[in-house]
Amino acid sequence: MRYDSITQTIGNTPLVRIDPRVHGLRHIDLYGKLEMFNPFGSVKDRAAWNMVRPELDGAVRAGSQIVELSSGNTAKALSVLAGMHGLSFKSVTNRMRVPEIKDLLLLLGAEIEELPGRSECLDPTDTDDPLTLFHRTLSEPGSAYLHTDQYFNDRNTQAHALGTGPEIVKDLDGRVPDWFVACVGTAGSSTGVARALREHDPRVRVVGLVAHKSDFIPGIRTIDEVHEVGLFDPATYDTMESVTADEAIDGMLTLARRCGILAGPTGGAAYFGTVRHLRELDAELTDGDKRRTAVFIVCDRIESYLSYVKQRRPEAVGLAPRKNSLSDVPDAEIAAVTALSAPEAQEWIAREQPLVIDLRSPSAYAALHIEHAINIVDELFAELIRGGLPFSKRKPLLLACPVGDRSARYAALLTRMGHTDARSLAGGIIAWRDAGAPLGRD
Repeated sequence: MRYDSITQTIGNTPLVRIDPRVHGLRHIDLYGKLEMFNPFGSVKDRAAWNMVRPELDGAVRAGSQIVELSSGNTAKALSVLAGMHGLSFKSVTNRMRVPEIKDLLLLLGAEIEELPGRSECLDPTDTDDPLTLFHRTLSEPGSAYLHTDQYFNDRNTQAHALGTGPEIVKDLDGRVPDWFVACVGTAGSSTGVARALREHDPRVRVVGLVAHKSDFIPGIRTIDEVHEVGLFDPATYDTMESVTADEAIDGMLTLARRCGILAGPTGGAAYFGTVRHLRELDAELTDGDKRRTAVFIVCDRIESYLSYVKQRRPEAVGLAPRKNSLSDVPDAEIAAVTALSAPEAQEWIAREQPLVIDLRSPSAYAALHIEHAINIVDELFAELIRGGLPFSKRKPLLLACPVGDRSARYAALLTRMGHTDARSLAGGIIAWRDAGAPLGRD
């Protein structure tokens, strides 16, 4: 095959049957749509090209800079496309959590601007968040940027309604799968594919997968975050289910080691969530029933996530098993944590003078924080306690994070490790701010 441009190779990715001896489903044929085969390495290549293409000529004439609120695959694809057309690209984010992606963006010539925001995802209702404020400036008339706006741009969804979805039907010889399962990030791929499949057969069941509450899986929102995404419509999905980071890695390792599919954690989450969802349904089918079909999306490749795996599953890369990990703490122990409201925390600080630890990023801490709190960013705190309690177990501790979920997990873990009084700030720094409690700035 010969092409005039690399952009002509976007799409038409393979649909590969997963070996039933691996997934164990007896009456359901399971297929992975391998979006990792797109030229820049992910499902986002389709949306990035479809969003930016109509605006390119004007941007070249004006010398505009392409900008997107992204810290992952959309930024990577747009960075390549910008360079191909003699334009620069800026990635704007509250926090870039995967170091390999950051290094790759810099290698591709991208400019990265990390804002001191409080949330991982754009939240239009949080009018004080720097990411929200930046998003508004991009939408103003006369902006010097070409803003692709992946969270609200319908061309993100369209790329999959006209591309990914019809490709699945074509590769299944005109049939629509009985189930379509996709992880939800911007909601563009899941919404677009679901729209295309339902136009052929409205009986298809659509399963949306999100990250387990407070868990981090690159490219997937938690159930709380996903409601902040402009393209997300709960009516798209027949059911929403969560996947943990450990389950995503389990799925990723199965695809890599048993199926020869070198998928990243999003693809691993999609595989794990799909098999888990279908297992009970498969058991209800008999040999006399018509065989069923399910399709899930494999978003990207494994190579960019080695540090992510190493941090959460060190034994997978030959290192000593982790100790004192958040994932080892059951929900019951988290629920038993003492979570203080902002007024209760103020009173406790005044009376007991606990050590207050802010788990957010340095830029978020610099923007506003509880006075006298010390800043130990989430990942560094995880490393600290992996070696044991870093403080006296009798020193009262108050842990604070953006919304109170990570702090509760850490408080539960410290309690399990023998700390006698570790508490969490309920609702996090956002609740503290909303209560009008005093804040410091650097």
